[in-house]
Order: sequence, then structure tokens, then C-alpha cells
Amino acid sequence: MTGSDAISTDVPARLDRLRWSAFHTRVVLALGITWVLDGLEVTITGAIAGALKASPVLRLSDAGVGLAASAYLAGAVGGALLFGWLTDRHGRKRLFNVTLGLYLAATALTALSPNLAVFALMRALTGAGIGGEYAAINSAIQELVPARYRGHTDLVVNGSFWIGAALGALASIVVLDPHLLPVELGWRCAFGIGAVLGLGILWLRRYVPESPRWLMLHGRADEAGRVLDAIERECGVTADPALPRLRLRPRAPRWADVARALLRDYPRRTAVTLVLMAAQAFFYNAIFFTYALVLGRYYGVPNERIGLFLLPFAAGNFLGPLLLGRAFDRLGRRPMIATTYALSGLLLVLTAWLFARGVLDAATQTLAWSVVFFFASAAASSAYLTASESFPLELRAIAIALFYAVGTALGGVVGPLLFGVLLGSGERDAVAWGYVGGAALMLLAAAVAARWGVRAERLPLESVAAPLSREP
Repeated sequence: MTGSDAISTDVPARLDRLRWSAFHTRVVLALGITWVLDGLEVTITGAIAGALKASPVLRLSDAGVGLAASAYLAGAVGGALLFGWLTDRHGRKRLFNVTLGLYLAATALTALSPNLAVFALMRALTGAGIGGEYAAINSAIQELVPARYRGHTDLVVNGSFWIGAALGALASIVVLDPHLLPVELGWRCAFGIGAVLGLGILWLRRYVPESPRWLMLHGRADEAGRVLDAIERECGVTADPALPRLRLRPRAPRWADVARALLRDYPRRTAVTLVLMAAQAFFYNAIFFTYALVLGRYYGVPNERIGLFLLPFAAGNFLGPLLLGRAFDRLGRRPMIATTYALSGLLLVLTAWLFARGVLDAATQTLAWSVVFFFASAAASSAYLTASESFPLELRAIAIALFYAVGTALGGVVGPLLFGVLLGSGERDAVAWGYVGGAALMLLAAAVAARWGVRAERLPLESVAAPLSREP
């Protein structure tokens, strides 16, 4: 913090009046690629589950595969909390290279793991890097994108996870082919792909500025103005002295501010966001981390062909946010969040029933999952959108981190372990009941969103939740 004197600023109005430009596209590509990396990591881990079990060095069991998946998620929780707090205090841009560097080092070292303990540790550190990225990058994208594009952009960025999933699926087809690479070398090469892609991101992020909103809130109004001048020049916009202004008295946020905002000022929003995050975390992680095991155990799909079955699944997941995203800005957050959560739950119940009766084959099971997650992907992305736009700007990154951490701890870490045990039983009915449990959580979240969801479509962030430092 550089000072505590009151300032008058038009930074939010200047950012929100801009039309979409090459600048915004560059920001989304440079920052949003984090979700591509996450999708790559998660998909590779799922696709190579069979190879990890067949590895003469690791020799993982079903429970070991679930443990590694949970280690990744647990690391992501810790990374989100640590780097989320640092992001609010030290800026969005400053943390980018730190979190990305951690990811690059850990995913590269995963490929060198000599045993389960080291493998799980490296997965946890990889997750910590990705979790830290979530907080810093969701904050920056939300603060740089104009209000009328915010919902659609956020959903598509989060949905880009599935571009990474598709890349991971394609890569697994190559690296798991025993005619091309030995099993032990194949899974190790798979983890090197993320490290190579991450190096390119370092170059892209040189062109992303610090968030003017963050600079404004930390008393650096002149610097925020200079950054905005450069953005407006690139967008071909001239200055407008008549824009609405905010009066702020910048101050450093404290943990007491976080507690008051979440528990006293916005308790309903806190409850809604927590339910949305926990439901989608269990729903996704329970099913996706065991995707390859289901295809292999019940449908006899060989390890080297798992990637082919992941491709349509990834396509459905990306197309959901892409095609439904604009409705979140036009029709509203509350009806669209409730609808996508409800449809996800109902369709999974139907899929569980068909699975338990044994009427599906590998292709129709994949088709069913693809339809379910067309809606579930938009629902999950909307949970992150809700967490990132419902609370004061000063606490944006730590709020994202807290909800991601608590939601993932409640729904995500437990899911892979539980389904690992259910799959280990070999009973279709046991797995189907696990699916029904995930569906029930999504239906509960749909009811909560329909009743208490936050209206934020096309509104400036400062209108959705007033800054803590705002003066009357």
C-alpha cells in the first residue's frame, strides 16, 4: 500500500465501456491457458491410470491411482489459499511467474518419479501451482474484461480446460502405444508435455499488464491511469471526462475483512457459492478421475485407446460453456445456473441407471457422459464465475481461493478416493450409487441457485459488491 488518502477514479467505468479488442483476446489467451494446462494434467493422469498400474516401477493399485488424484487436488487447495492471499496483497501480475514456475518444475519432476510417494508429492506440488494460478488469473480476467462480456468470457475460459483434456487424450494415444514407446517410458513422457507448453506461456504473459482495478485499490491511481491509457490507445478509444467516478480510501485488506465480508455482509452469497463449488467438485472429480478405470474394467478398453474415448467427452465439455455462455449474460445468472445444474444431475441419474443395468457399451457410455457434461461443464464454470464476482474487489483472489479450497476439500478430494474404493469392489451397482450421490448434490445446488442466486449479469463488479474502501 502506498498511501491511505482518498482518491477519485474512473478506472472501472473506463474498463467497462471498452469494446472487445485484440488486447482482450491476448489477455484471455495468455492467462486462460492455465485451464488448458489443468485439463492436460488431469486428463493425462486419468488416461494413463492403466499404465501407472502396469508400470514395473510404480505398480499402482486402483486406490493408489485415487490417492495420486487426491494429492493433486489437495495441493491445488493449498496453493490456491497461499497464492490467493499473496495475489490480493502484491498484485495479479507479480504472482503469475511464481505459480507458473512451480507448475513447470513439479510436472517435469513427476516424470522422474521412482515410487508412489515421490509421484504423489510431485502431483501435489503441480496442483499447488495450478491452484495458485486460479486465484490470480480469475481475478485478473474478471477485472480486465468489460461487464457485458464477463459471464460468457469466464465460462469459455474455464471451459478451455477441455481443450487441454483433448490434447491430453491425443497425447496419451501416442505415448501409451506399446509399439511406439515402452509402458514405463510412455507415462513419463506424458508429463513432459505440460512442461513444454508452460514454457510458451512465460513468453505470452510479458504482454499482460497489472490489473488497473488492483492498482486503483492500492492507491496507485497514476499507474492505473497509465496502464489504462495504453489499453485505450490499443482499443482506439479516446478519453471521456464525463464518466462516472468512484471515491475510495485505499487500505490493505486483513483477514478480519475477509471474515466480515463472507460471514456478516454476504452470508447468503457465501452459502450459495460454497454449495455450487462443492457439488461440481464432487461431480467432476469423482467421475473424471476414474473415467479410464471404468472404460477398462467394465468395457475392456485397452490403455492405449482410452484417449479416443476421451475426445468426444472433452468436446461436449468445451461446447457446453461455448454455446451456453452468452445466455448467462443475456438471460441471467440465476436461471442459467439452476438449469445447468439440474439438467446435469437428472441426466447422470439416467446414465447411472443404464450403467447399472448393463445396457451400455463403451461408445454409448461415452456418449451419455458427453451429453451429461455438456451441461455440467457450464454449471461448473458458473460456480467459479459466482465466486469471482460476488464479493468486494479487495478480497477477490482470496475469496476465489477460499471457495475453491473448501469446495474442493468437501467434494473433490473425497470423490476420487471414494470411487476408487467403489471401483475396487467390481460391483456395477456400487459405482452407480456413487453416480446417484453426485447427481443429488447437483440437484441440491440447482435448488439453492434458483432460490438465492446472485444477479450479476452485465453489471460492473463494483455494483455487484461495493469495494471495502469505497466512500459515500
